[in-house]
Amino acid sequence: MKKLLITLSVILLVVCAMFVGCGKKQTGGEKKIKIALIPKGLNQIYWKSVHAGGVKAAEELGIELIWKGPLKEDDRESQIKVVEDFIAAGVDGIVLAPLDNVALKSPVNNAIRSGIPVVIIDSTLDGENYISYVATDNYIGGQKAGDYLAKLLDGKGRIVVFRFLEGSASTEERVHGFLDAIKKYNGIEIASSNQRSGSTAEIAYQNSENLLATFKKPDGSLSIDGIFCPNEFTTFAMLRALQDGGFAGKVKFVGFDSSEMLVNAMKRGELHGLVLQDPINMGYLGVKTIVEHIKGGKVQKRIDTGSTIATPQNMNEPRVGELLNPNYKKWLKE
Repeated sequence: MKKLLITLSVILLVVCAMFVGCGKKQTGGEKKIKIALIPKGLNQIYWKSVHAGGVKAAEELGIELIWKGPLKEDDRESQIKVVEDFIAAGVDGIVLAPLDNVALKSPVNNAIRSGIPVVIIDSTLDGENYISYVATDNYIGGQKAGDYLAKLLDGKGRIVVFRFLEGSASTEERVHGFLDAIKKYNGIEIASSNQRSGSTAEIAYQNSENLLATFKKPDGSLSIDGIFCPNEFTTFAMLRALQDGGFAGKVKFVGFDSSEMLVNAMKRGELHGLVLQDPINMGYLGVKTIVEHIKGGKVQKRIDTGSTIATPQNMNEPRVGELLNPNYKKWLKE
């Protein structure tokens, strides 16, 4: 009887081995971790760079990365649907740049309830129901812009701020930091800080023109000395308006983020500074952080990816050059 039991046990083990183990699903190897990376939009160089960083991390870690987001940066409903679709698909984790710090709170809570961890990148989200926040310290970035513009103006003059969309936590924090920095300079007056871009390039351009028209003097010049824009979208719209109005280079102009057109404008003296983030590193660390958490590792609640001011004087330095012209094409195979 004992010999029979041993024989049966051996047969059972052989059968189990043939089917990749008893109680185990045959997968042809260990199941790949599947991570969704959701940007605010798809077309800007900034978001392509975030995507590149995510791809870099995915290749290093041997995971599957899915990139999907709304086409435009004002489409909250589309981004909410993307999050919900990934919850239904059962991804292992989500890395999200929320378009709205309030509207995306509920979808993120739903993901957590479904057992899907979430890392927030780029912009804050109300509450703390997420694993980690990986982003530029936007308030400090705004302060850097304020101090730099004040230095360009020798601490005196009139300036305007051209804001992005309501609900964009990252750009609002930049404006907040900028305005707080400017308060230190008694000789600088904030002539306007409540005008916004709108959601499309043409509307942003028109709103830029309208803002400048408010300060046009009878002789055709402008009664302002400086301008701050808190992201690439607003910076480019304002640049176009300044160029078409014949004002480019005549007022001190500081923006945020980079693109080829903005870099060329700085070379021509039409733009005097850009606060630069590190979007490739942000996407990279966002994906690395969520995977580390999934694997049981300990992660930081807040990871600052840093900011740097590029100027006409330092733009050819190697590190600044890398940030001005992020090599996203290497990772996206474009």
